[in-house]
Amino acid sequence: MNINPMNFVYNLKYMGIGMLGIIIVIGIIILVTTILNKVTKDKQ
Repeated sequence: MNINPMNFVYNLKYMGIGMLGIIIVIGIIILVTTILNKVTKDKQ
């Protein structure tokens, strides 16, 4: 088995893109939840 430490450095770009995608999806979920809470709020 051949281990090349530079492969980790090369894959950091893809890991960063994946983490950015996760952050974007979490942000969209938070935004939709906030909008739904404001739209369906009980008026007292």
